[in-house]
Amino acid sequence: MYLLVGLGNPGPKYASNRHNIGFMAVDEIARQHNFSPWRRKFQGEVCEGQIGRHKALLLKPTTYMNESGRSVAEACRFYKIEPKDVFVYHDELDLAPGKVKAKLGGGVAGHNGLRSTGAHIGNDFHRVRLGIGHPGRDRVTQWVLGDFAKADRDWLEPLIDALAKSAPSLLAGDLGRFMTDFSHTLNPPVNGHKKARPENKAEQNQPDNSDKSVKSDKGATPTSTSDAAPKNAMAEALKKLMSVKKDN
Repeated sequence: MYLLVGLGNPGPKYASNRHNIGFMAVDEIARQHNFSPWRRKFQGEVCEGQIGRHKALLLKPTTYMNESGRSVAEACRFYKIEPKDVFVYHDELDLAPGKVKAKLGGGVAGHNGLRSTGAHIGNDFHRVRLGIGHPGRDRVTQWVLGDFAKADRDWLEPLIDALAKSAPSLLAGDLGRFMTDFSHTLNPPVNGHKKARPENKAEQNQPDNSDKSVKSDKGATPTSTSDAAPKNAMAEALKKLMSVKKDN
């Protein structure tokens, strides 16, 4: 079994924060891959299902970001999941909005959720780093705990959709294939050729020997007209999510 963790803070107050993009990612994975309903367990919310050929557990810790590792460790102990089979989706200040990098192991780059996870299960787990941009050192707290703007949906919705669609490749253990599938979902080939988008040119680097990382800074675009129905459902879900604070 694989464990896919979305990092964030629980409750409607934080639901549409940039810091909660990890929650958004696993929510969409659960929706697209028809997982079981969410239930409370392991100091978090969990659901189970299949991603491609792989059995997977999705987890959203409800311990708040700084104690996420307690929830992750409980799930790992219960199911005897090794750190290498854990995939953590989290916000990344040092990547531009819409940019993604995936790697196995590494440091925490000042991220308290990663620090807590590493303290409980070690650092040899996969990270899926989701860029939210850096506002400058003096504004970090208000930035990560601030809501995504309406304009951010232009890149956020396709990004979340592509992460869910490419999840089978991620669990197959091929980070290069994962990033290729992710990139093609954002910018699908037309007649065998990739669309030219000079204003949002894609970049993909294969894993190197230092941090085993793969990255993409592709601009987010809709995948195809055939995806309209599921993408509309996702858009509505994100719209509701981003209006929770206003309604409360």
